Amino acid sequence: MAVSMQRGCLVGGNVLWAALVCLGCRLLPPAGASSLGAAGGAAAQPHRRFEYKYSFKGPHLVQGDGSVPFWVHTGNAIPSADQIRITPSLKSQRGSVWTKTKSVFEYWEVEVTFRVTGRGRIGADGLVIWFTEGQGLEGPVFGAADTWNGVGIFFDSFDNDGKKNNPSIIVVGNNGKLLYDHQNDGSTQALASCQRDFRNKPYPVRAKITYYQKTLTVMINNGFTPNKEDYEFCAQVENMILPSQGYFGISAATGGLADDHDVLSFLTFQLTEPGKEAPIPDAEIPEKDKEKYQEEFEHFQEELDKKKEEFQKDHPDMQGQPDDFYETVSDRELRQIFEGQNRIHLEIKQLNRQLDMILDEQRRYVSALTEEITKRGAGIPGQQGQVSQQELDTIVKTQDEVLRQVNEMRNSMGDTLRLVSGVQHPGSAGGLYETTQHFNDIKEHLHIVKRDIEHLVQRNMPSNEKPKCPELPPFPSCLSTTHFFIFVAVQTVLFIGYIMYRSQQEAAAKKFF
Repeated sequence: MAVSMQRGCLVGGNVLWAALVCLGCRLLPPAGASSLGAAGGAAAQPHRRFEYKYSFKGPHLVQGDGSVPFWVHTGNAIPSADQIRITPSLKSQRGSVWTKTKSVFEYWEVEVTFRVTGRGRIGADGLVIWFTEGQGLEGPVFGAADTWNGVGIFFDSFDNDGKKNNPSIIVVGNNGKLLYDHQNDGSTQALASCQRDFRNKPYPVRAKITYYQKTLTVMINNGFTPNKEDYEFCAQVENMILPSQGYFGISAATGGLADDHDVLSFLTFQLTEPGKEAPIPDAEIPEKDKEKYQEEFEHFQEELDKKKEEFQKDHPDMQGQPDDFYETVSDRELRQIFEGQNRIHLEIKQLNRQLDMILDEQRRYVSALTEEITKRGAGIPGQQGQVSQQELDTIVKTQDEVLRQVNEMRNSMGDTLRLVSGVQHPGSAGGLYETTQHFNDIKEHLHIVKRDIEHLVQRNMPSNEKPKCPELPPFPSCLSTTHFFIFVAVQTVLFIGYIMYRSQQEAAAKKFF
């Protein structure tokens, strides 16, 4: 029995171990999977080159005549300095913008920034980004022509088929023979689609459409964040063959409901495979135009040289290098330092003059007090004269102290002036600490002077006297009772007389009828 139990445990353990090994084999990737993933991630990205002739972006988007460079707009499209309003929020509007020339590159990528805004919860009709063999300037398909040869990425706002699957983004291809299915919102012709709400977003919505190696990919930035690179996958169509050359365009339309369809930017990039070289930009310019531009450049260069020679002849004193007319960084810093020192010097001089004025006033005040003391000492004998003499002696001592402090401040100001003058001259030396100490001393002396003057004012003012408020002027007398009743009686008599006169006039007028 024990042997059978032990054998059963061994068999059960082997089965459990085998199950764990099988599970691990299923969970772990094959040996070549990681290498394939690394190879796919390390695949070289295509070369991107910006194509300005197939792009627009604000500000200064519109020229003086109201046109957009390298683009043509039709219908109700309204270009402005910062954006192009394809259709305004009015009923039954259509508009579009298209490139003037065909693209000359096979693979491309466009980044479109737009806003779709409206008052209602439901909008109409929508906006389309086109790449077609011909310009679809006007037509019934969201403001563009039908039976196009190329692809259209539809941003459809209104639910025509009633399936409640709008707003949605639909990729519709056409070989130039199919009519767009309006009733079903193009769902029967859709190559790929995704549901995204692009109306009334806090930030502009961005769409990145890439056509590379016969694969069309649509990425969407939903407009909820200001991050321009926050894209999410929407749709992809493989083995898609598009015309090698075509026009880029945007169209929009409104119906019974209306939205504002605004395009802020349309940026086009040419994509080139890593093994191939991008075409030289000069190859796109015809030889005749290149020769014409070269002649214009040479003519402009000759005119510039002539103007330089004439300017040098008219201004012989300015023959040096242009750099000689501008100061260096060190010269500018040194000039700013000297200007600051000069301003400090002027402020200290002004303060010194004010201190001299205070000193003169104190001297005159002391002389006046001395004369008053002499007069009172000669005219008032006895105990009262002694008390007054003591008070006046105290005042004189206080004034002497004030004069001494003012003299000390004046000496400090003189030292500060000498210190500043020494700093301004290169050969002299000065210290920042001494200057700060002098200013602190001046501040303390001024506080002492202020306190002493307030103390003198309080002592000279008698304690019994208190300031009195001015008396209010007498109020004007009101109307008396007698005059009031007389006025009421006169007004009543006049009112009764007017009523009687009015009734007589009406009675006389009735006699004629």
